[in-house]
Amino acid sequence: MSRQITIAIGAVALLALLGAPLYLAPFSITLLNYIGVYSLVALGLVLLTGNAGMVSFGQASFMGVAAYATAWTSSVMGFSPWLGLILALVATGLIAAILGAVTLRLGGHFLSLSTIAWGLAIYFSFGNIPGLGAFDGLSSLPPISIGGIALVDSGQIFYMIWGTLLLTMLAIHNLLDSRVGRALRALRGGNTLVESLGVNALQIRLVTFVIAALCAALSGWLYAHMGRFVSPTPFDVTMSIIFLMMAMIGGSGYLLGAVLGAAIIILLKNGIQDVLPKIAPGSSGQLEVVVFASLFILFLQRARNGIVPFIAQWIPEPRRERPPQAELLPRQPQPAKETALMQVDAVTRRFGGLIAVNDVSFDVRAGEILALIGPNGAGKTTMFNVITGALRPSAGRITFAGKDITGANAAKIAAAGIARTFQHVKLRPKMTLIDNVLLGTYGRTKAGFIRSALRLDRAEEARARHEAMRQLERVGLGDRPYELAGNLPLGNQRVLEIARALAADPVLLVLDEPAAGLRRQEKLALAELLRTLRAEGLTILLVEHDMDFVMGLVDRIVVMEFGCKLCEGEPAKVRADARVQEAYLGGVA
Repeated sequence: MSRQITIAIGAVALLALLGAPLYLAPFSITLLNYIGVYSLVALGLVLLTGNAGMVSFGQASFMGVAAYATAWTSSVMGFSPWLGLILALVATGLIAAILGAVTLRLGGHFLSLSTIAWGLAIYFSFGNIPGLGAFDGLSSLPPISIGGIALVDSGQIFYMIWGTLLLTMLAIHNLLDSRVGRALRALRGGNTLVESLGVNALQIRLVTFVIAALCAALSGWLYAHMGRFVSPTPFDVTMSIIFLMMAMIGGSGYLLGAVLGAAIIILLKNGIQDVLPKIAPGSSGQLEVVVFASLFILFLQRARNGIVPFIAQWIPEPRRERPPQAELLPRQPQPAKETALMQVDAVTRRFGGLIAVNDVSFDVRAGEILALIGPNGAGKTTMFNVITGALRPSAGRITFAGKDITGANAAKIAAAGIARTFQHVKLRPKMTLIDNVLLGTYGRTKAGFIRSALRLDRAEEARARHEAMRQLERVGLGDRPYELAGNLPLGNQRVLEIARALAADPVLLVLDEPAAGLRRQEKLALAELLRTLRAEGLTILLVEHDMDFVMGLVDRIVVMEFGCKLCEGEPAKVRADARVQEAYLGGVA
C-alpha cells in the first residue's frame, strides 16, 4: 500500500469522525465519547505495556485521582474546570512518580501485583477521605467552557474529547519514533541491553510510567466533566483490568489498537446488555460477565496479538524510503596507537564460594586487537562482564583512558566509550535493523521526551539515521534496513550487533564470542571487518574460544584457565606454549 493511499484512507476516516455529530443519534455520540475517554487510558497502556513491557492494573486509579482532583476543584471549591485540569495532571503525575520510584525496581509479576495493591488502596481512599463525598461521590460538576461556550451536551464535548485523543496519539507516535522511544521499546526485552548502550533504564521506565498515568489523568478529567458526577465505583481494579483488555484486544503495541480495543469493548458490552435481558430475564447481570469472559477467551484463541496486527498481516507494507544524507554525528577522538588504554589489575570475581576470576591482570593497548581466550569454563565471559559493568569485581582495579571504572555500572562504562556485543545475541527481534542500530546512537544524541513528543528532534534524528545506515552498509546489511531483526540468520544477527556497537562511536569495542555459530565464510568476512576497524584506529577486545579464528587475526592473546591467567603474548608464542596446548588439547601437540 502506497503512502498516498494510506494518507487518503486516514483523511476519509478523520472526516467521517469529525462529521459524526451531524449524522449520528445523540446516544451514538455518547458511546463515541466514552470510546474516546477510555481510549486515552488504553493509549497509556499501549505505551506502558505494549511497548515498554510493564503490566499495570492500576490505571483506573490514576483516572480516579484526576477525576476527583477536578471534581473537588470545580464542585467543592468553585474554581474553573481548567484549573481542575492543572491540579489533576499535577496530582496524578506526582502520585505516579512516587509509586513508580517505589515499585518499578520490581519486575515481572511482582510489579503487576504491586499495581493491584496500590490500585486498591487508592480506590478505597476515594470513599474514605473527608470532603470527597464518601461512596456517594461528588455531583453538580460544572461543564467545561471554551470562550464562554459551555460544553453541556454530548455533541458539544465530542470534539473536545476526540481532539484531545488525537493530539495525544500524535504526541505518543512522535515519542515512539525517536531516540527515547527506541530506548523505551528496547526495555521490553530486559535492562541488560539498554544499560550497555548508556541508557538509564529506571529513568526511562519511570518517565514512561508517569506519561501513561497522565494519559489516564486526561481521561479522568474529561470523564468527570462529561458526566458531571464522580464516585469511587468506576475507578476500581476491575475497570483497570478492562482497560488492559482494551489495549490487548486492539493490539497492545499499536496506537490505533487503543481506540479499536476501546470501541470493541464498549460496543460489545452495550450489545450484550441489550440482548441478555431478552434471553435470560432476571439474571443478565451475572451472565454478562460469563459471556464477556467467553468472548475474550475466543479472541485470545484467534487473534492473541490484537485486532490491528491481525488485520495488518493482510495489508502490504508501505514502501519506506532510505534515510536521506545528513551531517554525521560528532565523533570522539581515538587515542594514540600503542598507548595504554585499559589496565586490568588483580581483578577477582567470586560467586559465593566459587572464584570465577582469580587475580587476573592484563592491559589493552590503543589500536590493537587483543583476544581473551580459554577453554569452556575458563572465566572469559565473567571477566568480560566485569570489564563492561554487567558484574562488579570482588577485588582488583580497572582503569580506562586514565579513569578508574572499577565497579561502575554498564551505563557509565558505555558513556566512557566502551561498546559491547553479547555471547548470546541480544537484539530486539521485532524492531527493524535500522532501529536496532539506532539504539547504539543513544549516547551520541540528546533529545528528551518533550522535544521528541513535539517533533523538535528531527535534525538530530536525521543525523542519527544517517549514521545507522552508514554502519549497516559497513557490515553488509545496508540493502534491507527495514527488515525485522528477528528474520536474520544467526551470522547476520551477530554482525548487526557489531553495527549497533559501532554506531556508539566507541574507543574500545568489546566482542563476546563474535564467531560462535558462524559458518566458515561468515567467519572470514567477520575477520576482514575487524581488520578494517583496526586499520581505522579502533581498539578491539574480543573473548573467543575458536583458536583458528583468533590466531590469524589478533595482535596479542591473553589465555585463561580455571579463572586464572595462564599466559600472555603474541599468537605464535601463545600457540607454542605447552600449557596452552595442554588446556585446549589435553596434551602437548
